[in-house]
Amino acid sequence: MTVVPGVRTRAETPREDSDARVIERSRDEPEQFALLFDRHADAVHRYASRRLGAEAAEDVMAETFTTAFRLRHRYDGERADARPWLFGIATNLIGRHRRAEARRFKALALVPAPVELEEAVDDRAVARAGAYGVRREIAAALAGLSARHRDVILLIAWAGLDYEEAAQALGIPVGTVRSRLHRARSRLREALGGSDPTASREARP
Repeated sequence: MTVVPGVRTRAETPREDSDARVIERSRDEPEQFALLFDRHADAVHRYASRRLGAEAAEDVMAETFTTAFRLRHRYDGERADARPWLFGIATNLIGRHRRAEARRFKALALVPAPVELEEAVDDRAVARAGAYGVRREIAAALAGLSARHRDVILLIAWAGLDYEEAAQALGIPVGTVRSRLHRARSRLREALGGSDPTASREARP
């Protein structure tokens, strides 16, 4: 496990406490922040790995929690769930690797057996169009999206955030999330001949 500055070991705080409460306690008891890491590090790592690959994901995950620990005094205690905050930090860090991310998706689009994108594809879309072809086309379509559209659709499809949480993560209005998501999905549908691999993961209004 990556060590976060100021955190010694797994916190002994009960799991039912909200993330906000854990962060609040960590301001005076830094070791409490370990519980936030335990709860969300794997999800942040998976998200970063899908976007940048395993090697870069380790650094993004570590820096996400280092940054969160450093900024914990600014956290809005009214937000019980810290996932949007953490994924927002991770997305900003991924932003430093935009070209690398685009190159990664372009490379995956050429791979005959795109194992890396397995979890990103809706089973029904795979059944309709064929697993390999759809996955390769998804990678190509993601590479062609602008950074702001890619951030929105992947926070929802891969990080599992809803519209409001994605808006919190990116610091933009919910209406902007909706418009960017619509545009991104239109591009994906065009690339996939009408199928939408993220439809089953769509957040409800």
